[in-house]
Amino acid sequence: MFSTMQDEQLSLATLLRYAASFHGDATISTWTGDGVRTSTYRDMGRDAAKLSNALRELGVGVGDRVGTFMWNNTEHMTVYAAVPAMGAVLHAINIRLFPEQAIYVTNHAEDQVVIVDGSLVPMFQEYLPKMRTVRHVVVVNGDPATLTVPEGVQLHSYTELIAAQPDTYDYPVLEEHSPAGMCYTSGTTGDPKGVVYSHRSNWLHAMQVLSPSGMRFSDHDTVLAIVPLFHANAWGLPYAAMMSGASLLMPDRFLQPAPLLQMMDAVRPTFAAAVPTIWGGVLAALDAHPQDISYLTRCVVGGSAVPPAMMRAFEEKHGVTLLHAWGMTETSPLGSVGHPPRGATGEQEWEYRFTQGRFPAGVQARIVGDDGAVLPNDGEAWGEVEVRGPWITASYYSPEGPMVDPEKFDDGWLRTGDVGKISPNGFLTLVDRSKDVIKSGGEWISSVDLENAVMGHPAVAEASVIGVPDEKWDERPLVAIVLKEGATAEASELREFLSDKFAKWQLPEHWTFIDEVPKTSVGKFDKKRLRARYADGDLKVVTL
Repeated sequence: MFSTMQDEQLSLATLLRYAASFHGDATISTWTGDGVRTSTYRDMGRDAAKLSNALRELGVGVGDRVGTFMWNNTEHMTVYAAVPAMGAVLHAINIRLFPEQAIYVTNHAEDQVVIVDGSLVPMFQEYLPKMRTVRHVVVVNGDPATLTVPEGVQLHSYTELIAAQPDTYDYPVLEEHSPAGMCYTSGTTGDPKGVVYSHRSNWLHAMQVLSPSGMRFSDHDTVLAIVPLFHANAWGLPYAAMMSGASLLMPDRFLQPAPLLQMMDAVRPTFAAAVPTIWGGVLAALDAHPQDISYLTRCVVGGSAVPPAMMRAFEEKHGVTLLHAWGMTETSPLGSVGHPPRGATGEQEWEYRFTQGRFPAGVQARIVGDDGAVLPNDGEAWGEVEVRGPWITASYYSPEGPMVDPEKFDDGWLRTGDVGKISPNGFLTLVDRSKDVIKSGGEWISSVDLENAVMGHPAVAEASVIGVPDEKWDERPLVAIVLKEGATAEASELREFLSDKFAKWQLPEHWTFIDEVPKTSVGKFDKKRLRARYADGDLKVVTL
């Protein structure tokens, strides 16, 4: 017996041709600071062909890496489409990495060409002399003359580079497991690790993004893509938008609450995606200067846990539904989205929305105890979350070949480093990161639960919890508080606020008030830096 189906390869070139023709009138708008400049998917298809021709003339072939050092804008979206379609590999470099890490990932990926935003030239100028494999630098939306290149590196203007090129390109027929793009982890411990996505994984992942259990946007939507295109495969937004025909609104470098609200008012997007710190800033801005954003019906929030108080505030004050999502660079990144199940109403619906969501059919998941035993999906047992599936990495990239780190992989399963529990109907609730959970007197305290609860206090803007050494209990929680502008609160008041939410032994006695919680390159709370500040005696700690 055999299948009678055609063996058509899942190719991003096919996706580009489809978007440019059948959804040619869908738009890509980029915020300029004063308004938007708008083009269409048809324009993107034409410019992608021009760029592909130009890159081929620069010597870029199948499998070669092309880096980007760019904000979210029309040109970056064009590169996202063109580079994989021509058979090369897109490497979106995280511009927020520490300098030595940005240099490391460019050398490790062996990028031959890097396309750089004009506004980022001063930063890139510092890195370029140490980037050993780069042979061409292309400057977008800026003057190339502002960049000085080392000997052996050629400098180009993006506009001039593609201007004389043909607007068609004979895209190669690629095997669907061929590499299409790569991203590096944020490198909070050790060097960043490379994850290489295939045409097949990106295609299947885009289908999941668009599914009822995913982000659920369509050609009726305009998607505000705040999540950077260099962060975790852009959460799959570019290829899902091309597949569905959804229009895109790109914020470029204007990521502060005021310009985000300006561009929302101008374009009225229906869907958005960003990390919680972005939405926290937007919520504070709306409290200070009310504005109707009810056209923004759904926002997917990932990267770290969303405080329940924030989710309720957006829903009740502004008519905007925040959807929890979970994933990581290694999972392309969509692992789950927090849609409540059929029949859930009232407070039960909220309880489901506060979880990280239900795993889709394409993501197999389990939780594993400290002894390596697989624990039951009973909604009670805690363990490390392990996953596998067609858009989940099986190894890390190395020029010498696949790198399977036993600390990250367990017999074909990806060890996520997240501690959580899974309900009988497949909903994931994260308790903490394995390195952040606090062990006190032989019992576990979730730093995430404490953070979410403290941020429900009306005076608190941000809160981050770390474990600090304790002679008697091994570790105890220290809560770092950022107060809202003009607000006041004492440590004793905040501890009392938690008293009906946690067992007495879980209540933190150590508190510190800071101006800002340090953030990682992708906007998460950087607890490593907070721990270093504590170890250095740089925090004024109040002990109750």
